Amino acid sequence: MPLTDSNEDKKKLCHLYNEISKELFGFGTLVLKAAIDNNMITFYAKHRRSPRSTALEGEAPNLKYEVDFHMSTIYKRKIREKLEQELGLSIEAVLRDYDPPTQLAITNIILKAE
Repeated sequence: MPLTDSNEDKKKLCHLYNEISKELFGFGTLVLKAAIDNNMITFYAKHRRSPRSTALEGEAPNLKYEVDFHMSTIYKRKIREKLEQELGLSIEAVLRDYDPPTQLAITNIILKAE
């Protein structure tokens, strides 16, 4: 399915992104924007701070960093699966950067060239 930078396609993408957030963390994002440009989809998200995350930050900061890394890896796998299965997209790469202090995440989905 070819995507356009239309509001309808962005809503579908944001809905799928938020579904994963709810599945993994129990709640959706505070802010979520999607952009589509040729063969790239970009998500800009501000996530909610989990009470568990705050507790780990004070007691075991290295463990929190490790958990954040693994959760980000799981997120990348799940967003790839959802976009391929539900929207029929052919994905070359999923790149995600998450900044724990601000709870901001940027996710870039690079689609395979047609």
